[in-house]
Parts: sequence; C-alpha cells; structure tokens
Amino acid sequence: MAFHAVVSGLTPLIPVPFLDEYALRRVREQMVRAILRERALSAPDRTVTVLAGLYPRQGSRLQQFASKAALFSLRLAWRKAYRRLATALWVKDCVDMASISLHHGYLLQHALERGDLDALNLATEDTARRVHSAIDAACKELDARPVNQILRRLFDGSRLLVDELSKALENWNGAPRTPKQDEDQEVASLAERLAAAMWEERGYFQSLESLYVKHLQSR
Repeated sequence: MAFHAVVSGLTPLIPVPFLDEYALRRVREQMVRAILRERALSAPDRTVTVLAGLYPRQGSRLQQFASKAALFSLRLAWRKAYRRLATALWVKDCVDMASISLHHGYLLQHALERGDLDALNLATEDTARRVHSAIDAACKELDARPVNQILRRLFDGSRLLVDELSKALENWNGAPRTPKQDEDQEVASLAERLAAAMWEERGYFQSLESLYVKHLQSR
C-alpha cells in the first residue's frame, strides 16, 4: 500500500494532460488488486474500478490542460519565478495524489479485515460501491494534514522527485518521463520510510477507521 501511494505521488511528474490521469488510475487499480491478492481474493475489472475510485485533479480536464499550458507560458516570461511556482504546485500535486491513494488503500485493507468485502460480494459492484462511498466520506471528514506533512517531507527530500522536476522545468516537450535505472530502489526506500512514519501516527489511522465504520453503518 505504501509503495503504491508513493508511485501515485509520482504520476504528476508526467507533464502531459490526460496521460498523468491515466497513469494514476492504473496505479490505483494495481493497488486494489495487490491488496485483494494478499487475501487470496480477486474481483471483476468493474469492481476493481469502483474500489480504485476516480480522482481527477482539481478542476475539469480542460482546466487541467489550460493550467499546464499556462505554466509553460509563465516559464518563458519569468524563469526564476516560474520555477518556484511550478515546483510548489507540482510537489503539492504529488503529495495530494499520494495521500489519496494511501488513505483509500489503508481503509480498503481495514474493510477486508472487518469482512465488509469477501469473495461473494466482490463478484458484484453493489457492496464495493457502498464500501468505497464510506471510505471516501471518512477521508473527506478527517483532516489529512498529519499524513500530508509526512509525505511532503518525504518528497521534498527525494532526489528522484527533485531531478524529475528539474528535468520537466528545463525541457518542456510534452513527452512521458523515462524511469531511471535506480528508480525502483528509491521508490522502495520512500515506501519503507512512509510505512514507518505511518506506525507513528497510529492514533490518526484509528480515527480514520472509526469514521469509516460510522459512514458504512449509515449507508
């Protein structure tokens, strides 16, 4: 789960509108399948899509495209100011995407541990929609700043993230990013550090679990 959260946080580094969103959706679906496999479970593609959720970045797809085009124009006009602004926006996007995946992955694990999802009801979308709706409501109710601060510290100190941001800012050509040779090792390291930091926030995640149960029972 921590691994997929980190990978989700890297999807905004793809400087191509729509392609970054597609990559995020694929990572979230892979996370759902991996969590189910840990319990020897599987689900139809449509159920996996429901549990993965669809979380576009703020604004419509047209607004997303316009914002990236605007950042390009800004780079041409004010290079230093552009770098600061673009870096801040990109890091925030990375944190937000990682945070969403982390919270939803954690509560999906909790739902499976509680028995809210099993081999029988995973065969259809009805229970999955109810569980996902409760997960979404719980995440929206709880202030995510403690986890977001952890993620920001991780990403701010990531050589991978800094290098990729620098590359994107220097060479805006609309091409997908190319993974580095040692990228898997750094992603694994970030995931391990994230998992350790989560253990220090046990109270936070217990509150998240309680909110999930509350919303599930109300549905």
